[in-house]
Amino acid sequence: MVKHIVFFQLPNASDAQKEALKERIMSLKGKIDVLVHIEVGINFSPEERAFDLALVSDFKSKEDLYTYAIHPLHLEVVAFIKSLNAVSKVVDYEY
Repeated sequence: MVKHIVFFQLPNASDAQKEALKERIMSLKGKIDVLVHIEVGINFSPEERAFDLALVSDFKSKEDLYTYAIHPLHLEVVAFIKSLNAVSKVVDYEY
């Protein structure tokens, strides 16, 4: 199994835009067959080091993660993320 974790910083995003991003990411659930599990959370921590949003997803293999990365529905979400001038950090690992 592969865990894919992405943290997003959305420096100029409103709460409504953060919620819209969460909804767009969650809309992938059930639409991309290689996506085993997906969850998204909006941060509530006031710490300076905190990011605004976290994505946690699971795949059966690295190949499935790569398939997800280039899937047209995922790429639509990526375009929306870029429109928000998001900064992201990622961690992918096998477990």
